Amino acid sequence: MKSFLSFLLLISFFGIYSNASATEDQCFVCHESIGGAEVELYKKDIHFKKGISCSGCHGGDSTSEDMETAMSKADGFIGVPKGANVSKVCTKCHSNAQIMIKQYNSALPWNQEALLAQSVHGNLSVSGKEQIVSCTTCHNTHGIVNVKDPSSPVYPVNLPKTCAKCHSDAKYMRTYNPALPVDQLDKYRTSKHGILNAKGDPKVAECTSCHGSHEIRSSKDVKSKVYAINLPKTCSTCHSNSNYMQGYNIPSDQFDKYSGSVHGKLLLEKNDFNAPACNDCHGNHSATPPGIESISKVCGTCHALNAELFSSSPHKKAFDQKRLPECETCHGDHAIITATDKLLGVQNGAVCKWCHGDKPESKAFQTAKFMRELRDSLVNEEENALLLINDAEQKGIEISDVKFKLRDAKQALFESRTMVHSFDQSKFSETIDKGLNVTTSVTQDMSNAIDDYYFRRWGLGVSSLIITILAMSLFFYIKRIEKS
Repeated sequence: MKSFLSFLLLISFFGIYSNASATEDQCFVCHESIGGAEVELYKKDIHFKKGISCSGCHGGDSTSEDMETAMSKADGFIGVPKGANVSKVCTKCHSNAQIMIKQYNSALPWNQEALLAQSVHGNLSVSGKEQIVSCTTCHNTHGIVNVKDPSSPVYPVNLPKTCAKCHSDAKYMRTYNPALPVDQLDKYRTSKHGILNAKGDPKVAECTSCHGSHEIRSSKDVKSKVYAINLPKTCSTCHSNSNYMQGYNIPSDQFDKYSGSVHGKLLLEKNDFNAPACNDCHGNHSATPPGIESISKVCGTCHALNAELFSSSPHKKAFDQKRLPECETCHGDHAIITATDKLLGVQNGAVCKWCHGDKPESKAFQTAKFMRELRDSLVNEEENALLLINDAEQKGIEISDVKFKLRDAKQALFESRTMVHSFDQSKFSETIDKGLNVTTSVTQDMSNAIDDYYFRRWGLGVSSLIITILAMSLFFYIKRIEKS
Protein backbone atom coordinates (compact mmCIF):
# COMPACT_ATOMS: atom_id res chain seq x y z
CA MET A 1 0.00 0.00 0.00
CA LYS A 2 2.82 2.36 0.91
CA SER A 3 4.57 1.53 -2.35
CA PHE A 4 1.41 2.34 -4.29
CA LEU A 5 1.02 5.73 -2.55
CA SER A 6 4.66 6.53 -3.22
CA PHE A 7 4.12 5.69 -6.87
CA LEU A 8 1.11 8.02 -7.08
CA LEU A 9 3.05 10.85 -5.44
CA LEU A 10 5.93 10.34 -7.87
CA ILE A 11 3.57 10.46 -10.85
CA SER A 12 1.93 13.62 -9.47
CA PHE A 13 5.33 15.27 -8.98
CA PHE A 14 6.41 14.58 -12.54
CA GLY A 15 3.04 15.77 -13.80
CA ILE A 16 3.38 19.05 -11.93
CA TYR A 17 6.99 19.47 -13.08
CA SER A 18 5.96 18.70 -16.64
CA ASN A 19 3.24 21.40 -16.57
CA ALA A 20 5.59 23.93 -14.95
CA SER A 21 8.24 23.15 -17.53
CA ALA A 22 5.76 23.68 -20.33
CA THR A 23 4.77 27.12 -19.09
CA GLU A 24 8.31 28.28 -18.25
CA ASP A 25 10.22 30.73 -20.49
CA GLN A 26 12.15 28.05 -22.34
CA CYS A 27 14.31 30.72 -23.98
CA PHE A 28 15.53 31.80 -20.56
CA VAL A 29 15.93 28.20 -19.36
CA CYS A 30 18.12 27.38 -22.34
CA HIS A 31 20.21 30.55 -22.19
CA GLU A 32 20.63 30.20 -18.45
CA SER A 33 22.11 26.75 -18.97
CA ILE A 34 24.53 28.20 -21.50
CA GLY A 35 25.38 31.15 -19.28
CA GLY A 36 26.28 34.68 -20.26
CA ALA A 37 26.09 38.29 -19.12
CA GLU A 38 22.69 38.84 -20.72
CA VAL A 39 21.08 36.17 -18.55
CA GLU A 40 22.55 37.55 -15.34
CA LEU A 41 21.47 41.06 -16.28
CA TYR A 42 17.97 39.94 -17.20
CA LYS A 43 17.50 38.31 -13.81
CA LYS A 44 17.64 41.84 -12.36
CA ASP A 45 15.52 43.31 -15.15
CA ILE A 46 12.19 44.89 -14.21
CA HIS A 47 10.58 43.14 -17.18
CA PHE A 48 11.74 39.75 -15.89
CA LYS A 49 10.24 40.56 -12.50
CA LYS A 50 6.97 41.51 -14.21
CA GLY A 51 6.87 38.08 -15.86
CA ILE A 52 7.68 39.24 -19.38
CA SER A 53 9.40 36.47 -21.31
CA CYS A 54 12.25 36.77 -23.77
CA SER A 55 9.73 36.49 -26.60
CA GLY A 56 8.16 39.73 -25.39
CA CYS A 57 11.01 41.56 -27.13
CA HIS A 58 12.58 38.96 -29.42
CA GLY A 59 9.40 37.27 -30.61
CA GLY A 60 8.93 33.53 -31.14
CA ASP A 61 7.34 30.88 -28.93
CA SER A 62 9.01 30.92 -25.52
CA THR A 63 6.89 28.02 -24.25
CA SER A 64 8.39 25.53 -26.68
CA GLU A 65 11.41 23.45 -25.76
CA ASP A 66 12.10 22.86 -29.44
CA MET A 67 14.58 25.43 -30.72
CA GLU A 68 13.22 25.57 -34.26
CA THR A 69 9.67 26.07 -33.00
CA ALA A 70 10.75 28.61 -30.39
CA MET A 71 12.69 30.63 -32.98
CA SER A 72 10.19 30.28 -35.80
CA LYS A 73 9.62 33.42 -37.85
CA ALA A 74 6.06 32.23 -38.27
CA ASP A 75 5.64 32.87 -34.55
CA GLY A 76 7.14 36.34 -34.90
CA PHE A 77 10.75 35.61 -33.97
CA ILE A 78 12.91 38.63 -34.93
CA GLY A 79 16.11 37.81 -33.09
CA VAL A 80 18.08 40.84 -31.92
CA PRO A 81 16.15 44.03 -32.77
CA LYS A 82 18.28 46.51 -34.69
CA GLY A 83 18.02 50.11 -35.76
CA ALA A 84 14.53 51.56 -35.74
CA ASN A 85 13.10 48.20 -34.62
CA VAL A 86 14.59 48.61 -31.13
CA SER A 87 12.20 51.38 -30.12
CA LYS A 88 9.33 49.74 -32.01
CA VAL A 89 9.70 46.66 -29.82
CA CYS A 90 9.55 48.80 -26.67
CA THR A 91 6.55 50.79 -27.87
CA LYS A 92 4.46 47.65 -28.43
CA CYS A 93 3.80 47.83 -24.71
CA HIS A 94 4.95 51.27 -23.61
CA SER A 95 2.72 53.10 -26.09
CA ASN A 96 -0.30 50.92 -25.34
CA ALA A 97 -2.34 52.31 -22.46
CA GLN A 98 -4.39 49.11 -22.23
CA ILE A 99 -1.32 46.97 -21.67
CA MET A 100 0.50 49.41 -19.38
CA ILE A 101 -2.44 50.19 -17.12
CA LYS A 102 -4.65 47.12 -17.15
CA GLN A 103 -2.10 44.36 -17.59
CA TYR A 104 0.82 45.72 -15.59
CA ASN A 105 -0.86 48.38 -13.44
CA SER A 106 1.90 50.78 -14.46
CA ALA A 107 1.85 54.51 -13.76
CA LEU A 108 4.41 55.19 -16.49
CA PRO A 109 3.27 57.63 -19.19
CA TRP A 110 2.48 55.86 -22.44
CA ASN A 111 3.38 58.76 -24.75
CA GLN A 112 7.15 58.50 -24.34
CA GLU A 113 7.73 57.32 -27.90
CA ALA A 114 5.67 60.21 -29.29
CA LEU A 115 7.65 62.67 -27.18
CA LEU A 116 10.94 61.13 -28.32
CA ALA A 117 9.88 61.36 -31.96
CA GLN A 118 9.30 65.12 -31.55
CA SER A 119 12.55 65.67 -29.66
CA VAL A 120 15.98 66.53 -31.01
CA HIS A 121 16.98 62.91 -30.37
CA GLY A 122 14.09 61.74 -32.52
CA ASN A 123 15.77 63.04 -35.67
CA LEU A 124 17.23 60.47 -38.05
CA SER A 125 20.79 59.34 -37.46
CA VAL A 126 23.51 59.66 -40.08
CA SER A 127 22.46 56.31 -41.53
CA GLY A 128 19.00 57.71 -42.19
CA LYS A 129 17.42 54.48 -41.00
CA GLU A 130 16.80 55.04 -37.30
CA GLN A 131 16.49 57.76 -34.71
CA ILE A 132 19.65 59.20 -33.18
CA VAL A 133 18.62 57.79 -29.81
CA SER A 134 16.63 54.65 -29.10
CA CYS A 135 15.24 53.42 -25.78
CA THR A 136 18.24 51.21 -25.08
CA THR A 137 20.70 54.09 -25.60
CA CYS A 138 19.77 55.42 -22.18
CA HIS A 139 17.99 52.54 -20.43
CA ASN A 140 20.28 49.66 -21.52
CA THR A 141 19.03 46.41 -23.08
CA HIS A 142 19.02 43.50 -20.63
CA GLY A 143 19.11 44.60 -17.01
CA ILE A 144 16.68 47.50 -17.28
CA VAL A 145 15.67 48.58 -13.78
CA ASN A 146 13.31 51.16 -12.33
CA VAL A 147 14.48 54.77 -12.66
CA LYS A 148 14.43 54.99 -8.85
CA ASP A 149 16.90 52.12 -8.59
CA PRO A 150 20.42 53.49 -7.84
CA SER A 151 21.85 51.04 -10.37
CA SER A 152 19.79 52.46 -13.24
CA PRO A 153 21.74 54.49 -15.81
CA VAL A 154 18.91 57.05 -15.68
CA TYR A 155 18.89 57.28 -11.88
CA PRO A 156 19.52 60.99 -11.15
CA VAL A 157 23.01 60.42 -9.76
CA ASN A 158 24.03 58.34 -12.79
CA LEU A 159 22.28 60.35 -15.49
CA PRO A 160 25.01 62.96 -16.20
CA LYS A 161 27.46 60.18 -17.01
CA THR A 162 24.86 58.43 -19.19
CA CYS A 163 24.24 61.58 -21.23
CA ALA A 164 27.98 62.20 -21.43
CA LYS A 165 28.51 58.91 -23.27
CA CYS A 166 27.45 60.81 -26.38
CA HIS A 167 27.68 64.45 -25.38
CA SER A 168 31.31 64.25 -24.24
CA ASP A 169 32.41 62.41 -27.37
CA ALA A 170 33.70 65.15 -29.67
CA LYS A 171 34.03 62.86 -32.68
CA TYR A 172 30.48 61.54 -32.32
CA MET A 173 28.89 64.94 -31.61
CA ARG A 174 30.65 66.51 -34.58
CA THR A 175 28.53 64.25 -36.76
CA TYR A 176 25.31 65.85 -35.56
CA ASN A 177 26.08 69.30 -34.19
CA PRO A 178 29.67 70.55 -34.47
CA ALA A 179 28.74 73.77 -32.64
CA LEU A 180 27.50 71.99 -29.52
CA PRO A 181 30.12 72.02 -26.72
CA VAL A 182 31.33 68.67 -25.44
CA ASP A 183 32.51 69.88 -22.03
CA GLN A 184 29.07 70.10 -20.40
CA LEU A 185 29.81 67.29 -17.95
CA ASP A 186 33.10 68.87 -16.87
CA LYS A 187 31.34 72.19 -16.33
CA TYR A 188 28.46 70.50 -14.53
CA ARG A 189 30.87 68.89 -12.08
CA THR A 190 32.05 72.38 -11.05
CA SER A 191 28.51 73.61 -10.38
CA LYS A 192 26.61 73.44 -7.10
CA HIS A 193 24.30 70.91 -8.71
CA GLY A 194 27.14 68.78 -10.04
CA ILE A 195 29.12 68.77 -6.80
CA LEU A 196 26.12 67.56 -4.81
CA ASN A 197 25.20 65.07 -7.54
CA ALA A 198 28.70 63.58 -7.37
CA LYS A 199 28.20 63.16 -3.63
CA GLY A 200 25.12 61.04 -4.30
CA ASP A 201 22.32 63.58 -3.84
CA PRO A 202 19.49 62.49 -6.19
CA LYS A 203 17.44 65.65 -5.58
CA VAL A 204 19.71 68.19 -7.23
CA ALA A 205 19.24 69.16 -10.85
CA GLU A 206 20.75 66.94 -13.50
CA CYS A 207 20.36 66.86 -17.29
CA THR A 208 16.69 65.87 -17.45
CA SER A 209 15.69 68.29 -14.69
CA CYS A 210 16.31 71.15 -17.09
CA HIS A 211 16.14 69.61 -20.58
CA GLY A 212 13.42 67.04 -20.02
CA SER A 213 13.74 63.31 -20.62
CA HIS A 214 12.00 61.96 -23.71
CA GLU A 215 10.87 65.42 -24.87
CA ILE A 216 14.29 67.11 -25.14
CA ARG A 217 14.27 69.91 -27.71
CA SER A 218 16.83 72.36 -29.04
CA SER A 219 17.35 75.38 -26.80
CA LYS A 220 16.21 77.49 -29.78
CA ASP A 221 12.86 75.69 -29.91
CA VAL A 222 10.09 77.76 -28.28
CA LYS A 223 8.74 74.56 -26.69
CA SER A 224 12.08 73.73 -25.08
CA LYS A 225 12.27 73.88 -21.30
CA VAL A 226 15.51 75.84 -21.66
CA TYR A 227 14.23 78.31 -24.26
CA ALA A 228 15.02 81.78 -22.90
CA ILE A 229 11.43 82.68 -21.97
CA ASN A 230 10.78 79.25 -20.44
CA LEU A 231 14.03 78.93 -18.50
CA PRO A 232 13.08 80.91 -15.35
CA LYS A 233 9.98 78.75 -14.95
CA THR A 234 12.07 75.61 -15.42
CA CYS A 235 14.48 76.67 -12.68
CA SER A 236 11.56 77.58 -10.43
CA THR A 237 10.28 74.00 -10.59
CA CYS A 238 12.78 73.24 -7.84
CA HIS A 239 13.80 76.65 -6.57
CA SER A 240 10.24 77.85 -5.86
CA ASN A 241 9.33 74.68 -3.99
CA SER A 242 10.03 75.48 -0.35
CA ASN A 243 9.51 71.88 0.75
CA TYR A 244 11.84 70.53 -1.91
CA MET A 245 14.52 73.12 -1.13
CA GLN A 246 14.54 72.38 2.59
CA GLY A 247 18.01 71.44 3.75
CA TYR A 248 19.83 73.49 1.12
CA ASN A 249 19.62 76.81 2.98
CA ILE A 250 18.34 78.59 -0.13
CA PRO A 251 15.31 80.92 -0.28
CA SER A 252 12.47 79.86 -2.54
CA ASP A 253 11.20 83.28 -3.61
CA GLN A 254 13.72 83.99 -6.37
CA PHE A 255 11.28 83.46 -9.23
CA ASP A 256 8.65 85.71 -7.68
CA LYS A 257 11.25 88.43 -7.19
CA TYR A 258 12.65 87.98 -10.68
CA SER A 259 9.18 88.10 -12.26
CA GLY A 260 8.64 91.56 -10.76
CA SER A 261 12.11 92.84 -11.61
CA VAL A 262 13.09 94.99 -14.57
CA HIS A 263 14.78 91.96 -16.13
CA GLY A 264 11.84 89.64 -15.52
CA LYS A 265 9.28 92.04 -16.96
CA LEU A 266 11.36 92.61 -20.07
CA LEU A 267 11.84 88.90 -20.73
CA LEU A 268 8.60 87.35 -19.50
CA GLU A 269 6.14 90.12 -20.41
CA LYS A 270 7.73 91.89 -23.36
CA ASN A 271 9.65 88.91 -24.80
CA ASP A 272 12.84 90.96 -24.87
CA PHE A 273 15.59 88.38 -25.38
CA ASN A 274 18.26 90.93 -24.48
CA ALA A 275 17.10 90.69 -20.87
CA PRO A 276 18.95 88.12 -18.75
CA ALA A 277 17.41 84.87 -17.55
CA CYS A 278 18.78 82.71 -14.71
CA ASN A 279 21.58 81.20 -16.79
CA ASP A 280 22.91 84.57 -17.95
CA CYS A 281 23.99 85.38 -14.40
CA HIS A 282 24.50 81.94 -12.87
CA GLY A 283 25.76 80.01 -15.86
CA ASN A 284 24.31 77.01 -17.66
CA HIS A 285 25.88 73.66 -16.87
CA SER A 286 28.31 75.27 -14.43
CA ALA A 287 25.51 77.09 -12.60
CA THR A 288 26.84 78.67 -9.42
CA PRO A 289 25.85 81.85 -7.55
CA PRO A 290 28.32 84.62 -8.46
CA GLY A 291 30.82 85.33 -5.69
CA ILE A 292 31.40 88.78 -4.23
CA GLU A 293 34.37 89.34 -6.52
CA SER A 294 32.58 88.22 -9.66
CA ILE A 295 29.17 89.91 -9.36
CA SER A 296 30.34 93.10 -11.06
CA LYS A 297 31.95 91.03 -13.83
CA VAL A 298 28.66 89.21 -14.41
CA CYS A 299 26.61 92.42 -14.46
CA GLY A 300 29.32 94.09 -16.52
CA THR A 301 28.74 91.60 -19.32
CA CYS A 302 25.74 93.74 -20.26
CA HIS A 303 26.35 96.92 -18.26
CA ALA A 304 29.96 97.35 -19.36
CA LEU A 305 30.29 101.14 -18.98
CA ASN A 306 28.66 101.13 -15.53
CA ALA A 307 31.12 98.49 -14.36
CA GLU A 308 34.08 100.38 -15.82
CA LEU A 309 33.08 103.64 -14.12
CA PHE A 310 32.51 101.92 -10.79
CA SER A 311 35.92 100.23 -10.95
CA SER A 312 37.63 103.63 -11.11
CA SER A 313 35.37 105.22 -8.49
CA PRO A 314 36.12 105.78 -4.78
CA HIS A 315 33.47 103.19 -3.95
CA LYS A 316 35.52 100.38 -5.46
CA LYS A 317 38.15 100.44 -2.72
CA ALA A 318 35.56 100.84 0.04
CA PHE A 319 33.46 97.94 -1.24
CA ASP A 320 36.52 95.71 -1.50
CA GLN A 321 37.59 96.52 2.04
CA LYS A 322 34.15 95.78 3.45
CA ARG A 323 33.63 92.73 1.22
CA LEU A 324 30.44 94.16 -0.26
CA PRO A 325 29.07 92.86 -3.57
CA GLU A 326 29.32 95.79 -5.93
CA CYS A 327 26.17 95.97 -8.06
CA GLU A 328 23.99 93.93 -5.72
CA THR A 329 24.49 96.21 -2.71
CA CYS A 330 22.60 99.08 -4.35
CA HIS A 331 20.44 97.34 -6.95
CA GLY A 332 19.63 93.99 -5.33
CA ASP A 333 19.84 90.58 -6.98
CA HIS A 334 16.71 88.86 -8.26
CA ALA A 335 14.37 91.79 -7.49
CA ILE A 336 16.27 94.46 -9.43
CA ILE A 337 13.94 97.37 -10.09
CA THR A 338 14.10 99.96 -12.86
CA ALA A 339 16.72 102.56 -11.97
CA THR A 340 14.98 105.90 -11.39
CA ASP A 341 16.00 109.24 -9.90
CA LYS A 342 14.49 108.13 -6.59
CA LEU A 343 17.55 105.95 -6.00
CA LEU A 344 19.93 108.93 -6.22
CA GLY A 345 20.42 111.54 -3.51
CA VAL A 346 20.00 111.75 0.24
CA GLN A 347 16.21 111.99 0.52
CA ASN A 348 14.07 109.20 1.95
CA GLY A 349 14.14 106.15 -0.30
CA ALA A 350 17.47 107.03 -1.87
CA VAL A 351 20.07 104.26 -1.96
CA CYS A 352 22.90 106.66 -1.09
CA LYS A 353 21.21 107.42 2.23
CA TRP A 354 21.59 103.81 3.38
CA CYS A 355 25.27 104.35 4.04
CA HIS A 356 25.75 108.13 4.05
CA GLY A 357 22.48 109.48 5.44
CA ASP A 358 23.80 110.00 8.96
CA LYS A 359 26.88 111.94 7.81
CA PRO A 360 25.61 115.16 6.14
CA GLU A 361 29.01 116.79 6.45
CA SER A 362 30.79 114.01 4.56
CA LYS A 363 31.99 114.36 0.98
CA ALA A 364 29.95 111.32 -0.05
CA PHE A 365 26.74 112.88 1.31
CA GLN A 366 27.43 116.19 -0.43
CA THR A 367 28.31 114.42 -3.70
CA ALA A 368 25.07 112.44 -3.68
CA LYS A 369 23.07 115.57 -2.88
CA PHE A 370 24.88 117.58 -5.57
CA MET A 371 24.31 114.95 -8.28
CA ARG A 372 20.61 114.65 -7.50
CA GLU A 373 20.08 118.44 -7.50
CA LEU A 374 22.02 118.85 -10.73
CA ARG A 375 20.11 116.08 -12.44
CA ASP A 376 16.79 117.54 -11.22
CA SER A 377 17.76 120.88 -12.74
CA LEU A 378 18.25 119.24 -16.14
CA VAL A 379 14.95 117.38 -15.84
CA ASN A 380 13.15 120.65 -15.04
CA GLU A 381 14.86 122.54 -17.85
CA GLU A 382 13.99 119.79 -20.32
CA GLU A 383 10.34 119.88 -19.22
CA ASN A 384 10.22 123.68 -19.58
CA ALA A 385 11.78 123.47 -23.03
CA LEU A 386 9.26 120.82 -24.03
CA LEU A 387 6.37 123.01 -22.83
CA LEU A 388 7.63 125.85 -25.03
CA ILE A 389 7.97 123.48 -27.99
CA ASN A 390 4.40 122.23 -27.53
CA ASP A 391 3.15 125.81 -27.20
CA ALA A 392 4.97 126.80 -30.36
CA GLU A 393 3.63 123.77 -32.23
CA GLN A 394 0.04 124.75 -31.35
CA LYS A 395 0.73 128.20 -32.75
CA GLY A 396 1.81 126.69 -36.05
CA ILE A 397 5.51 127.42 -35.61
CA GLU A 398 7.96 125.00 -37.25
CA ILE A 399 9.50 123.00 -34.39
CA SER A 400 10.99 119.87 -36.03
CA ASP A 401 14.60 121.09 -35.78
CA VAL A 402 14.44 122.12 -32.12
CA LYS A 403 12.51 118.98 -31.21
CA PHE A 404 15.28 116.91 -32.72
CA LYS A 405 17.85 119.07 -30.96
CA LEU A 406 16.19 118.45 -27.58
CA ARG A 407 16.93 114.75 -27.97
CA ASP A 408 20.51 115.57 -26.99
CA ALA A 409 19.24 116.71 -23.59
CA LYS A 410 17.40 113.41 -23.17
CA GLN A 411 20.60 111.62 -24.13
CA ALA A 412 22.50 113.60 -21.50
CA LEU A 413 19.99 112.41 -18.90
CA PHE A 414 20.59 108.81 -19.93
CA GLU A 415 24.34 109.29 -19.84
CA SER A 416 24.18 110.98 -16.44
CA ARG A 417 22.40 107.95 -15.00
CA THR A 418 25.36 105.88 -16.11
CA MET A 419 27.87 108.52 -14.98
CA VAL A 420 26.46 108.28 -11.45
CA HIS A 421 28.58 105.14 -11.06
CA SER A 422 31.75 107.25 -11.26
CA PHE A 423 30.70 109.19 -8.12
CA ASP A 424 32.78 112.03 -9.54
CA GLN A 425 31.19 115.50 -9.40
CA SER A 426 33.26 116.93 -12.25
CA LYS A 427 32.50 114.05 -14.66
CA PHE A 428 28.83 114.11 -13.69
CA SER A 429 28.66 117.91 -14.11
CA GLU A 430 30.27 117.67 -17.53
CA THR A 431 27.55 115.29 -18.70
CA ILE A 432 24.70 117.33 -17.20
CA ASP A 433 26.13 120.58 -18.59
CA LYS A 434 25.89 119.18 -22.12
CA GLY A 435 22.19 118.70 -21.58
CA LEU A 436 21.72 122.09 -19.92
CA ASN A 437 23.43 123.81 -22.85
CA VAL A 438 20.95 122.14 -25.18
CA THR A 439 17.89 123.04 -23.09
CA THR A 440 19.11 126.64 -22.75
CA SER A 441 19.55 126.90 -26.51
CA VAL A 442 16.16 125.30 -27.24
CA THR A 443 14.42 127.47 -24.65
CA GLN A 444 15.97 130.61 -26.15
CA ASP A 445 15.08 129.58 -29.70
CA MET A 446 11.49 128.78 -28.76
CA SER A 447 11.10 131.95 -26.68
CA ASN A 448 12.34 134.01 -29.63
CA ALA A 449 10.05 132.15 -32.01
CA ILE A 450 7.03 132.70 -29.77
CA ASP A 451 7.95 136.38 -29.25
CA ASP A 452 8.28 136.74 -33.00
CA TYR A 453 4.90 135.04 -33.39
CA TYR A 454 3.24 137.57 -31.07
CA PHE A 455 5.13 140.44 -32.70
CA ARG A 456 3.86 139.36 -36.10
CA ARG A 457 0.37 138.92 -34.70
CA TRP A 458 0.53 142.42 -33.19
CA GLY A 459 1.94 143.85 -36.41
CA LEU A 460 -0.77 142.11 -38.40
CA GLY A 461 -3.42 143.57 -36.09
CA VAL A 462 -2.05 147.11 -36.40
CA SER A 463 -1.71 146.75 -40.16
CA SER A 464 -5.25 145.43 -40.43
CA LEU A 465 -6.53 148.37 -38.37
CA ILE A 466 -4.68 150.91 -40.53
CA ILE A 467 -5.93 149.27 -43.71
CA THR A 468 -9.47 149.24 -42.33
CA ILE A 469 -9.28 152.95 -41.43
CA LEU A 470 -7.90 153.81 -44.87
CA ALA A 471 -10.57 151.74 -46.57
CA MET A 472 -13.35 153.44 -44.60
CA SER A 473 -11.85 156.87 -45.25
CA LEU A 474 -11.70 156.12 -48.95
CA PHE A 475 -15.28 154.87 -48.86
CA PHE A 476 -16.60 158.06 -47.23
CA TYR A 477 -14.47 160.20 -49.54
CA ILE A 478 -15.99 158.54 -52.60
CA LYS A 479 -19.50 158.99 -51.18
CA ARG A 480 -18.84 162.69 -50.63
CA ILE A 481 -17.64 163.10 -54.22
CA GLU A 482 -20.74 161.33 -55.53
CA LYS A 483 -23.04 163.71 -53.60
CA SER A 484 -21.27 166.77 -54.87
